[in-house]
Amino acid sequence: MAGWTSSGAVASDTEPQLVDRGAKPSGTVVEVRGVQIGGRTVDLDSSPCAVESAEQLLATATAVRDSGAAILRGGAFKPRTSPYSFQGLKEEGLELLAWVRRETGMPVVTEVMDTRKVEEVSAHADMLQVGSRHMHSYPLLEEVGRSGMPVLLKRGMSATLDEFLFAAEYVLKQGNERVVLCERGIRTFEQSTRNTLDLNAVPMLKRRTHLPVIVDPSHGTGHWWMVPCLSRAAVAVGADGLLVEVHPDPDNALSDGPQSLKPERFDVMMQELRPVAIAVGREISAPRH
Repeated sequence: MAGWTSSGAVASDTEPQLVDRGAKPSGTVVEVRGVQIGGRTVDLDSSPCAVESAEQLLATATAVRDSGAAILRGGAFKPRTSPYSFQGLKEEGLELLAWVRRETGMPVVTEVMDTRKVEEVSAHADMLQVGSRHMHSYPLLEEVGRSGMPVLLKRGMSATLDEFLFAAEYVLKQGNERVVLCERGIRTFEQSTRNTLDLNAVPMLKRRTHLPVIVDPSHGTGHWWMVPCLSRAAVAVGADGLLVEVHPDPDNALSDGPQSLKPERFDVMMQELRPVAIAVGREISAPRH
């Protein structure tokens, strides 16, 4: 099947058009309140999985900022498999994220799950996350596209790269190309890890699209002790950034404690990443105080 573009040219509906590398061979750099994703610097987005309290959020944000993290991600609304699991602080969580941004100077990214919440979340955050469970929510993709906000789009747990790129196409089709793709592991038959982190996706996506690509080794493995080595591997294969979960007390975290690094382990990991980045012609974002 084929359709017609506004210019009168025939456009195929079997390949995404706007995200294609050929549309912008030089690549796209997405700026989030002064932080550039997709340039020479490999940026670290770090966070607790969920916003739990003011004390927990500020302690985490200050620690990761001082280690070199550029952006703070925290979940105010938490989509969970079980309806009885912690669902996030919701509106209170948004207020806490905005407060910590003022305290630390770090840009904030948080998830939006509902088209009706896009305006509210946009008022508190600097970047909207569309999570793995909502990658196929096409009305939501269109709404975040219309918002004009930077968008962090996470790959669905069973999504092919074609499906992933078409999801991004929904956002770009609304006139918003400020999209960052996130590989976060896919569901396979392997049960020793939470997901299978598909690092093949990074060079393949970089070849196929002009959009920046980052990697989430926390959800990709489910084990905190695997995060540093997979982070090094992600930088080595060309990732533009990393999304790493950090918590001051993982054993008592309300969400995803087993995959969260303690702040001191995150700091060590940052030091280990720097020579890897240099070896592939990149650099890691510097600490900010």
